[in-house]
Amino acid sequence: LLAENRALLTAVGKRYGVQPRFIVALWAIESDFGRVMGDYPIIDALATLAYDGRRSKFFRGELMHALHILDEQRLPVERLTGSWAGAMGQCQFMPSSYRRYAVDYTGDGKADIWDNQSDVFASIANYLGSLGWNAKQNWGMEVDLPANFNSRLGDGKTLKTVSEWSRLGVRTALGKALPASSTKAAIVLPAGISGPAYLALPNYRVIMRWNPSDFFAIATGLLADRIGGN
Repeated sequence: LLAENRALLTAVGKRYGVQPRFIVALWAIESDFGRVMGDYPIIDALATLAYDGRRSKFFRGELMHALHILDEQRLPVERLTGSWAGAMGQCQFMPSSYRRYAVDYTGDGKADIWDNQSDVFASIANYLGSLGWNAKQNWGMEVDLPANFNSRLGDGKTLKTVSEWSRLGVRTALGKALPASSTKAAIVLPAGISGPAYLALPNYRVIMRWNPSDFFAIATGLLADRIGGN
């Protein structure tokens, strides 16, 4: 799919400053390349969740955003379909994210994240780019920790330069030295000190703003690497 859409993805990537392999990875994870978008009526779903007491305030806000979308985009209510939780289209944007980041790349007057692949790719890239994505950097990498590594440093929040982590004995998963760099990074241990370890660069934190889950961010990064041939 990266190869099939290379010209479009390259153009979108240049405009928004995001490598195409990350656009495709998020497209894959969110909707299986547009195959699984959900068919729940968004207004009904959000009205139900707004009534439920657990996250009422959040979903009331999303319901209002969804109603604005119908008005602003001149869409029929039947068009607004998605997941049971209100996420929409091939990139599974919540209504608030749609209003902030969805892009009418083709210039037809509608940001169509359901059926228009150009709009889908541009919307994904615009989301990442707007949050500070750096196209000159990767997301991170799996690393090997020294036997005496202090597990408290692997909280995903402690920032040190890549060179500082190297001096602490952190190596690549293949046992090679980390590149000398002043870029700040964190160590993430999603399964604890006995599980795999990852060096998380600033782009990792951008992915976490898309979905605040270490598992989601790592899956996105690893899939993007595989798509890119790494």
